[in-house]
Amino acid sequence: MARIGFVGLGTMGSAMARRLVDAGHELHVWNRSPDAAAELVAAGATLVASPGEALATGLSISMLADDEAAEGVLDSAAVAQGRGIHVNTASISPAAADRLETLFRDAGVAYVAAPVLGRPTVAAAGKLNILAAGAAESVDEVLPILETLGARVWRLGDRPRTANAVKVAVNYNIIHAIQALGESIAMTERQGVDPRLFHELLTSTLFDGVVYRGYGAEIVDQAYAPPGFVMRLGFKDLRLAEEVAAETGTALPTADAMRRVYEIALAHPDLEHLDWGAAAEVMRRGLYDTHTEEQ
Repeated sequence: MARIGFVGLGTMGSAMARRLVDAGHELHVWNRSPDAAAELVAAGATLVASPGEALATGLSISMLADDEAAEGVLDSAAVAQGRGIHVNTASISPAAADRLETLFRDAGVAYVAAPVLGRPTVAAAGKLNILAAGAAESVDEVLPILETLGARVWRLGDRPRTANAVKVAVNYNIIHAIQALGESIAMTERQGVDPRLFHELLTSTLFDGVVYRGYGAEIVDQAYAPPGFVMRLGFKDLRLAEEVAAETGTALPTADAMRRVYEIALAHPDLEHLDWGAAAEVMRRGLYDTHTEEQ
């Protein structure tokens, strides 16, 4: 069994860390709020006093919310204590991945990007899809740990930033699926069609996929709390998609409309703290129309 440091115990990080503890690994955990580690400590993990102590284990993993959180916690002081390999599983920008890779490399620590696809319940079951990129020998070394966390590890080359760019592209597709569901459910609901029947039609015929099944059911039932992925993080990923596209001159014609949807949702007190699937409510409640008229 491996000795692993784990940094970042939000909903997803806690589920991943618990999976590793239950698999018998010796886990040393850190979180900005130590209370989040209580259940893990009760299950056998050790709480450490700083992110640097977690990085010093020789194999460390982080799951932090965004660029600001990742670079704020994985700063030069913490990374200087690091050893071995660090695996960053967060959804951050490729640019941030480049900066972190350089920071870790300069400290003599290998850096692997491994953002994940799946919700906390999927993480708890060890069924994540993991997008891994970094030096081949480093990915080889951490592969058994990643396979404990995921149903499949997708190897995407030797540049860590590539994994982050792919994760951004995947989330960009989810954003559009949620929007398509919101628009089509709103359209048919206003024609007197039961949204559950419409969702069943979609998923029983042409759109039987995880996103359409899962988010469609969430939208039909308006079951947006507790959030699996909060609205502001969805908006963050939309902005990251625009960033990644700009790097290569790729046009994203629908991004402007998607940005307006998220701006409306985040400005609405009933929606801003919900799961990003609640972006569909902008269409169902006619908020986009109202916003357009006000403009």
